[in-house]
Amino acid sequence: ATSPRRSMSAETRSTESSTSSTSKSPIRSETARSRFAWCLTGSGHFLEESIALALRLPQLDLFLSDAAEEVLPIYGLRIEDLRPRFAPGFRLLRDKTASAVPVGMLYDDVYHTVVIAPATSNTVAKCVVGISDTLPTNMFAQAGKLAIPGIVFACDTEPVVVTKSPHDWVTLRPRRIELDNVERLRGIEHCQVVCSPAELEAALTARLTQLSLAWNTSSS
Repeated sequence: ATSPRRSMSAETRSTESSTSSTSKSPIRSETARSRFAWCLTGSGHFLEESIALALRLPQLDLFLSDAAEEVLPIYGLRIEDLRPRFAPGFRLLRDKTASAVPVGMLYDDVYHTVVIAPATSNTVAKCVVGISDTLPTNMFAQAGKLAIPGIVFACDTEPVVVTKSPHDWVTLRPRRIELDNVERLRGIEHCQVVCSPAELEAALTARLTQLSLAWNTSSS
């Protein structure tokens, strides 16, 4: 479990960054922000499909939780192999600082959209109650405070969920608390919840249209 001290450190430093940044530029223009921030958690639910969509987006950076770094190779996805497939300028951010230093780029007007896909039920629960002790949950919280749109691909959204494990397909039956948390997440400001790769693609298409951008035609 993450210590309260870590969570407090992240919140304190992010707040200081917010105060300083706001005093410099009280009015923010979405046109100044140019990149997608895509966060990976420890979920393997439609992980390959999610990454396939990320590869098609222009100007995207990848934010990994510690759990994501563990899960990716279990599913046969190595960062070393993925990195050259992303668009030029791609950056990989890891959860290696107590205060989630990479989150500061939200205050530097780098990102216009934060995506968490796929999101574990643990990540969803933390987002719902305002806990930001991982890189993805911190990105979600601070983006919301800046009114930056977020898209969350939640995993446990139906009474029965069929998902791919590293070795086989398994059937899961989310508890009421997981299902309730997804509904609560829908009520959070600046957050759009999606429940399938098709819904995720549709949400991203709509966001690209809002930004006058388009999907990359291919990924290598």
